[in-house]
Amino acid sequence: MSATPDLTDAERARILAKSALFNPPAAQLPDGRRDLVGLTREELADELAGIGEKPFRAKQLWHWIYHQGATDFSAMSSIARPLQERLAERFVIGRPGVATVQTSADETRKWLFRFRDGQEAETVYIPDRHEDRGAVCISSQVGCTLSCRFCHTGTQTLVRNLGAAEIVGQFMAARDAYGEWPSPRGETPRLLSTIVLMGMGEPLYNYENVARAMRIVMDGEGIGLSRRRITLSTSGVVPMMDRCGAELGVNLAVSLHAVRDELRDEIVPLNRKYPIAELIAACRRYPGASNARRITFEYIMLRGVNDSEAEARELVRLIAGIPAKVNLIPFNPWPGSDYRPSGREALERFAAIVQSGGFAAPIRMPRGQDILAACGQLRTDSRRTRPAA
Repeated sequence: MSATPDLTDAERARILAKSALFNPPAAQLPDGRRDLVGLTREELADELAGIGEKPFRAKQLWHWIYHQGATDFSAMSSIARPLQERLAERFVIGRPGVATVQTSADETRKWLFRFRDGQEAETVYIPDRHEDRGAVCISSQVGCTLSCRFCHTGTQTLVRNLGAAEIVGQFMAARDAYGEWPSPRGETPRLLSTIVLMGMGEPLYNYENVARAMRIVMDGEGIGLSRRRITLSTSGVVPMMDRCGAELGVNLAVSLHAVRDELRDEIVPLNRKYPIAELIAACRRYPGASNARRITFEYIMLRGVNDSEAEARELVRLIAGIPAKVNLIPFNPWPGSDYRPSGREALERFAAIVQSGGFAAPIRMPRGQDILAACGQLRTDSRRTRPAA
């Protein structure tokens, strides 16, 4: 196994500087109240200490906010009414606003969430066809900086990063919609059982906010979702893959889509900075990867572009020795796109070659196409506000 390369000071500074240009708005509301969602446990304790409350109050609030899903202090029965009123004067428990909600014929649901500054992002719930549960596909940015040629989101330039409250808030709002919080008798439905960071944006270009949100999600006294039920998808921000693996250890999905640098340079422009060899080496280093926790390689099947038998064989060679599976995703058309999905015969031929190489290669059937909720179809009308002269 290759040694993990250090994230150099220059590289760290470049990524953080780029991210800082697109910071989310402050958690302070115009009326001066502070949103408690998105704070760490320590920050929550500090806020309460500021109004003279002891640390155990933070534990109480954490439970009500993230385990019970309370959005109103008056619902917190273990807190006396005078304190409920004091909290309501100073704080809120926020959720993103729902601008629109659509439900597909296949029961996939898509929300357009509107945040406090008016910017918007999309979130999708994808129910499992065979079980009474499913995945929430969460966005990490408004727009995207990567401009992948086959992706509708990539046609929307990056507006800004989402804050931790806005990221975890998408999952909490989805839970609200499905009544997924524990009942008074302690019953907890498990319909929304997994999170996939595969919505709008590149999560590793907003790592600090994504990591903060996922730590909240994984906290055992709150939402309590295991890291095994969280998958982060990246187009290949190699230095941050190492950091994500070391600090979060969630499942990894890699948007590969090509096996030759010259093609990937064209359809996934990030490849010009982190070419395939570096990306695959980072995958080999990723901690925790095993037969039980395989890395997923996402591969959009584009007719006549990347779907040949030779490319299938090269894919097998590239990922040899990595505990992995390959999701073959027929291209989902969107208005103005130049590509076409691979035919059924090409899909099955490609899958057979990958499978004969020892890797699972399911052909992922599109979900939510009729509401533009399928892979690569998310987009909003948000635009970045020009700074005042």
